Amino acid sequence: MIPEKLARRYGAIPIKFLDENTLLVAMVDPTNVFAIDDLRMMTGYDIKPAISSAEDVFNQISKIHRLGDSVAEDIDAEAEFSAETTMEADIRDVASEAPIVKLVNGVISQGVEDGASDLHFEPQEKELVVRFRIDGVLHEIMSVPKRMQAGVLSRIKVMADIDIAERRIPQDGRIGLTVGGKPIDIRVASMPTVYGEKIVLRLLDKSSIMLNLMDLGFSERALKRFEKSFRKPYGAILVTGPTGSGKSTTLYATLNVLNSKEKNIITVEDPVEYRLSGINQTQINMKAGLTFASGLRAILRSDPDIVMVGEIRDKETAQIAIEAALTGHMVLSTLHTNDAPGALTRLTEMGIEPFLTASAIECIMAQRLARKLCSNCKEPYQPTDEALRQNGFPQEVMGKNITLYRAAGCPRCNNTGYKGRLGIYEVMIVSEAIERLTVERKSADEISRVAQAEGMLSLREDGIDKVIKGVTSMEEIARVII
Repeated sequence: MIPEKLARRYGAIPIKFLDENTLLVAMVDPTNVFAIDDLRMMTGYDIKPAISSAEDVFNQISKIHRLGDSVAEDIDAEAEFSAETTMEADIRDVASEAPIVKLVNGVISQGVEDGASDLHFEPQEKELVVRFRIDGVLHEIMSVPKRMQAGVLSRIKVMADIDIAERRIPQDGRIGLTVGGKPIDIRVASMPTVYGEKIVLRLLDKSSIMLNLMDLGFSERALKRFEKSFRKPYGAILVTGPTGSGKSTTLYATLNVLNSKEKNIITVEDPVEYRLSGINQTQINMKAGLTFASGLRAILRSDPDIVMVGEIRDKETAQIAIEAALTGHMVLSTLHTNDAPGALTRLTEMGIEPFLTASAIECIMAQRLARKLCSNCKEPYQPTDEALRQNGFPQEVMGKNITLYRAAGCPRCNNTGYKGRLGIYEVMIVSEAIERLTVERKSADEISRVAQAEGMLSLREDGIDKVIKGVTSMEEIARVII
């Protein structure tokens, strides 16, 4: 009854019929009598205005009208291919039928609107299940009839320029779109399963990367420790954690702080997720022989001040990165370990001499991403001392009747109780004592005890601090930190 263009102009959205003659309309400005008169004439009903926030109104308008013309045009533009064989031409015809196109467009657009990081298309025995990863947790969104499975998956593969006739091996591709005026880069990965190909779309919103370290969730103490290290002229800084824990975002935010016209900053990444102005970014290409190791060698011949290596995966890359840090360069990189002290022993296991590691590394930071409680609906409660003890809270908070918050759920957070994420950090400065332990090949546990004695807050302690501040919940910290 109210077109999207008009709804956006007036900041108004119809909610329900109060009676057979009256329509309840949520408005950003319910005192706008001209808008109310226009809506009355357009709908033929009396209008009862109600006030609502601009965020809620425009989010709801986007959800209802998420299949805009611009999205459809952008996605259709990706699918202009010439058929090479009759069979492929037939599949492409199916994949470009209006219902299939509309469905895929709608799912991608909804994923962008909901802030999903990944879209999963999972073939099951009797249906194709679509799940979104929102704030690090998977949610089932819809199921598609089995008869449409081949068309939907082929449509995505056509858009990503993937061989649609090949279903036996994993394939990778990418799609570049503009959704709602925002440039979105989509990485596509297909994998054969017993019921058909599973396809995962990783959404990278180029405009949304947080480039301010304070916005990532650092406590003031942790940020001071981290900043003291990356402001040094040389040395290595490692960020560790599992896949999807925000390591790349932290490195990008750090580079943004360090970026200036006086410095030559070069990165080698797989893939280049976000393009940063003033920074030279290199995409590795395994087929052409451009690996992390060969890319890093080339960087060191290009007179860099600061080097960022997307990930240390092997001994060769680790060796070059450590040597670069020892010869006057600031090196930033990521490593897959559970905590900060574990990174030192991991490098030793990879074959790097402990005395080199100890001399080169300035700081190691482990991190996780926890969901933030929805500020609109979080509810206070007083936990029992037993619950606090089981979750590792410090002894000094016992018996003080502290107030914590837990998830409740409301329409604004899709009834999950959480909206957005923040980092949990463990910042370990490599001191002389830790250098000695590294050279002596001591265990990660021993290194951790010394680091905590020198002021390092563990991941759990930083998480508990954020629970006490009311930013996240006890259950969420238990979920992300063992």
